[in-house]
Amino acid sequence: MPHATTDDGVRLHYEETGTGTPVIFVHEFAGDWRSWEAQLRHFGQRYRAIAYNARGYPPSDVPEDVAFYSQNRAADDIRAMLDHLDIERAHVVGLSMGGFATLHFGFRHPARALSLVVGGCGYGAEPATRDRFRAEAEAVVGFIRDNGMQAFAAKYAYGPTRVQFENKDPRGFAEFRAMLAEHSALGAANTQLGVQRERPSLFDLVDRMKALTVPTLVLTGDEDWPCLAPGLLMKQTIPTAALSVMPNCGHAINLEDPDEFNRLVGDFIIHVDSGRWPARDPRAVSASILGMR
Repeated sequence: MPHATTDDGVRLHYEETGTGTPVIFVHEFAGDWRSWEAQLRHFGQRYRAIAYNARGYPPSDVPEDVAFYSQNRAADDIRAMLDHLDIERAHVVGLSMGGFATLHFGFRHPARALSLVVGGCGYGAEPATRDRFRAEAEAVVGFIRDNGMQAFAAKYAYGPTRVQFENKDPRGFAEFRAMLAEHSALGAANTQLGVQRERPSLFDLVDRMKALTVPTLVLTGDEDWPCLAPGLLMKQTIPTAALSVMPNCGHAINLEDPDEFNRLVGDFIIHVDSGRWPARDPRAVSASILGMR
């Protein structure tokens, strides 16, 4: 079973298919590498497509100490994957927890990124929701410890930004819920405590976003309520960012509407690889509404 080893000795399982320019996929909290199957099949026809399980997600290692889990470690684990696979630069595509990791990878290792796709990124990012988000992360941990992953999956899968997936694709949703129930309770709890609860707010990272020059695509569903304002923030702040909002979609956009997700990401990568991805024209940033000042 293929795996890469991180700087702190954690082994990460990965899968890959295809040849060519590398595209690496970074999963959300409720997913794992299997969540990217539709993307591996699609992009593997044209690229070297790679997906891996984060630390805490078997068959990757599940460190018992929560100190092994953090936002910076999640970003550095992407670099560890590239190092192991002897990849100098890659397109990095992340969703939710993976979207945060992708953004922070751009902050920490910009020279290793051909581009960044930051999908479904924003939970707990708005200042007014920070305390509630941290409290909910702790509640998630308590529920998992008391009830196990089967009961957690039966509850968490029906959140307000996931019911769209169930309504649109009941069979795909059932598969998603079943895979979530298979996750490690220890790994899920430690991920909530070390990565989710403790990650900085996007609104505290404005200066780092302003300095980011890697081509960036921000993706969100239009019913992924916690990600809409943060998506606009990233669009307004990252000078190389575009924002695409997928209609009638919730949080798990790569699963809920894989064809549209693949189209948007594929077009973005083509523009980047052809050298045609722009930085924002400074004239587009003005306090004037009509441009008469």
